[in-house]
Amino acid sequence: MSAAIELFFWPTPNGWKVSIALEEMGLPYNLNLVNIGAGDQFKPDFLKIAPNNRMPAIIDPDGPDGAPISIFESGAILQYLARKTGTFCGSTQRERIEVDQWLMWQMGGLGPMAGQAHHFLKYAPAMDPPNDLAYAKDRYRSETARLYGVLDRRLADREFVAGDFFSIADMSIWGWASLWEGQQQTLEDKPNMKRWLEAVGARPGVIAGRALAAEKRGDFRKEKDAQNVLFKGGKS
Repeated sequence: MSAAIELFFWPTPNGWKVSIALEEMGLPYNLNLVNIGAGDQFKPDFLKIAPNNRMPAIIDPDGPDGAPISIFESGAILQYLARKTGTFCGSTQRERIEVDQWLMWQMGGLGPMAGQAHHFLKYAPAMDPPNDLAYAKDRYRSETARLYGVLDRRLADREFVAGDFFSIADMSIWGWASLWEGQQQTLEDKPNMKRWLEAVGARPGVIAGRALAAEKRGDFRKEKDAQNVLFKGGKS
């Protein structure tokens, strides 16, 4: 068995991508919690691994040529782990292209837009002073809805986003999409997305990855110190 990967993690949609991948791929790992509400992401030792002060990140002691490697950015980690194991990335060049396209769609589209929807719909109005901005709420709610429409149409004639096989693209999208209610979305007009959410969410690896440190997941609307760290540039 390969040496355990060091996972730097907090239970968020971006963190879930990698915890789900590690569980699905059956890779051993050690959990290192990065409390983003307390500012752990700004600590010097973590910045050596993740210079953009964002989790998740990993250190693989059995990296290329047998030498350790540290990796930040969830999409890059997913691609690395898929290549390392030869799983969940497609078995042909065409399949790999499909996986990469939808992984990039999540990284450049759904993740940022759904994240902004969460911020302006849930957290900004609860800040001190409140920032209840109708334009921002409408913009990000609408753009997230558009993206879920794209996803629903994509899933109309295939089981998973890249085809009839589960991949790192599904892993990357599912965590954000599973929080559709907090983004003020509906599934009534998205039957394919609803079916996919349920199917992916029933996978044992997804259940285990989502459950990792679940008790640490809080509500930043009620945590003023965490708001200062996350939303106002504080590093306390």
